[in-house]
Amino acid sequence: MIKYRFLLLGLFPGYVFAQAKMDFESYNPPSTLVVAEHKLTRAKYPFIDVHNHQYNMPGMDLSSLITEMDKLNMKVMVNLSGGNGDQLKKAADNVKTHYPKRFILFANIDFKNVGEAGWGEKAARQLEQDVKNGANGLKIFKNLGFSVTDINGKRVAVDDARLDPIWKKAGELKIPVLIHTADPKSFWDPLDANNERWLELVTHPGRKRDDTHPVPWDTLIAEQHRLFTKHRNTTFIAAHFGWYPNDLKKLGSLLDEMPNVMVEFGAVIAELGRQPHTARQFFTRYQDRILFGKDSWVPEEYATYFRVLETEDEYFPYHKKYHAFWAMYGMGLPDAVLKKIYYKNALRIIPGLDKTLFPE
Repeated sequence: MIKYRFLLLGLFPGYVFAQAKMDFESYNPPSTLVVAEHKLTRAKYPFIDVHNHQYNMPGMDLSSLITEMDKLNMKVMVNLSGGNGDQLKKAADNVKTHYPKRFILFANIDFKNVGEAGWGEKAARQLEQDVKNGANGLKIFKNLGFSVTDINGKRVAVDDARLDPIWKKAGELKIPVLIHTADPKSFWDPLDANNERWLELVTHPGRKRDDTHPVPWDTLIAEQHRLFTKHRNTTFIAAHFGWYPNDLKKLGSLLDEMPNVMVEFGAVIAELGRQPHTARQFFTRYQDRILFGKDSWVPEEYATYFRVLETEDEYFPYHKKYHAFWAMYGMGLPDAVLKKIYYKNALRIIPGLDKTLFPE
């Protein structure tokens, strides 16, 4: 940045120094490109967001949330942060009392004391009770593989055999397991000029990883894939396109190998929006395996998702420059595919959803 600053001053002696100090994040001029624009704020079809987080649902006034959901045409929000035990039951009771058709809860596992005799069976029994209390799925956070340790202080691998009773029970209960393992591969790469996520890692240094923090990326992903393969009677949803949104050929081969796996695109729409032709081909071929997910609850950001999925717009901005400094392009998915992504696939694999909320 410094050498470019001096270059500008040398070429233009009258250049205002304050302007020359402008950083990359601030330099974001509007495009002069004149093309068709379709700035969507509402989905074409009612949709189910399978990747959302509402941590205060037990005592939350859900009416304001419903108002914002209706503006987006979101018919059902899947809250992946349901917790377990009393917390989950209170959240489920709140939903049943006020808006029983509009929210789905996924339970979470308490990984404390992994390694104690009978731990896996106990966790499976808790999951079964949580389902009786209102859960319709299970969410596994990335702490499994990152920071979960057993009673001896050792890292618990994603495919640790001591957890097998949980996955088996989920299959028996016919509930899906949405699992987040690892993070983008670039978070493990050297923090230099060749790292495409440099800006994100500099502004969010806590996201940086390496081969000892906690283990190599390939190790975590391999653990996840072994888990999927071992438990073929359980439906898994790989969060964030399984961290292969930038390599759809590889992701397609994985889906071909593992028919019990679905994917959702929470927080990775920026990868899809910069490869519209390849992404459209992928969505067409794997239209029965993809779910709509957003991840963070920021209503105005859904517009980017709608625009990438529904329009054929060219060269429009993503909503977080540090996350994606490149432009987006629309895939222009046909209605039949859109309906599957927005709601039909979720209706097929998540129990408890009210089909009357959606068109045929």
